[in-house]
Amino acid sequence: MHLNGESTSFTFRRPTEADHLAMVSAIPAWWGTPNATELASLLPRLFVQHFSGTSTLVEDDSGALAGFLVGFQSQDRPEVAYIHFVGIHPDHRKAGLARQLYERFFAEIRAKGCTEVNCVTSVGNLRSQAFHRAMGFESLGNREYDIDGTRVLGWANYDSPGEHRVAFTRQL
Repeated sequence: MHLNGESTSFTFRRPTEADHLAMVSAIPAWWGTPNATELASLLPRLFVQHFSGTSTLVEDDSGALAGFLVGFQSQDRPEVAYIHFVGIHPDHRKAGLARQLYERFFAEIRAKGCTEVNCVTSVGNLRSQAFHRAMGFESLGNREYDIDGTRVLGWANYDSPGEHRVAFTRQL
């Protein structure tokens, strides 16, 4: 990987509870959107307490947080895995780091017997939607939205009234 013309190497490891504060603190800076602080609340400590065995944290060669993926195998549907939250430092975007995190997760979860991976994103997050389609995910939904001239298939009131989402699924 290259950052500002320099080669950057990455270390992939399991997140620990000690990493939680750095992960949630990164979200507002990395997303840079008005609701970024609220997004951080979607990653409570329980995810690194109970799902670190299927999650990955990435550090750059200086030891700084470069990215993370929090995912898990469904307890009720063991053939299904769910990617709950993914973040990539803006300086490392477009370098394939998110793809590497997803591919690692796919391999790990496939070895546990999963045949399907699910995730959601907001209706307005066109960048995330494009990434998921490029990774082979298909969107599901019950309503079409027009976001800046782009047709988006999503679910109305997915998480609560007025909280619309695009749900993705991918067969492994």
